[in-house]
Amino acid sequence: MEETISMPLIGDKFPELEVQTTQGKKKLPDEFKGNWFILFSHPADFTPVCTTEFVAFQKRYSEFKKLNTELIGLSVDQVFSHIKWEEWIKEKLKIEIEFPIIADTGKVANRLGLIHPGKGTNTVRAVFMVDPKGIIRAILYYPQELGRNMDEFLRMIKGFQVADKNGVAIPANWPNNELVKDRVIVPPATDTVTAKKRMKEYDCYDWWFCHKKI
Repeated sequence: MEETISMPLIGDKFPELEVQTTQGKKKLPDEFKGNWFILFSHPADFTPVCTTEFVAFQKRYSEFKKLNTELIGLSVDQVFSHIKWEEWIKEKLKIEIEFPIIADTGKVANRLGLIHPGKGTNTVRAVFMVDPKGIIRAILYYPQELGRNMDEFLRMIKGFQVADKNGVAIPANWPNNELVKDRVIVPPATDTVTAKKRMKEYDCYDWWFCHKKI
């Protein structure tokens, strides 16, 4: 009986994959062990929206690296196409792409669930955020016609790191939340004794909604 391989989900270990990239062959997730990494797919090389995305990622590459985060792109294109596109971006837009791009025949895209039949045969704009232990922490999907917001990805990585370090949750629009501004959410109490203490220990709207400065 043929084994059914399901697409990876949040909380899963990132699948072990050997990939060909513009910077040589790499094994994922081991290549980035000890680092966060963002794997993002794009529909195709030499397309306008994808070009704006790659420029946007590169412009923020140093900011990602300061957060111990690497980038790796992917599309169902040959490595020669990726290299030529990189050359075009450097020549025409004066931006040099420094992160690797995976050249895929469709095997990697299918393993990661990046081909959505209702949107054609190209990869959708998917984003996988993976932590230093190789665990998938977030998955986002965008259609081909909508470019992504890289500042949100920076915010998410910062939020994950703050949450992990401090054992807290991150509010909406952090660090500019409408209720608690740049403060973070204290996990709700799970027993009556702790619930009664909460109002004295933290700033709270109620025992189940407390926040603090970090």
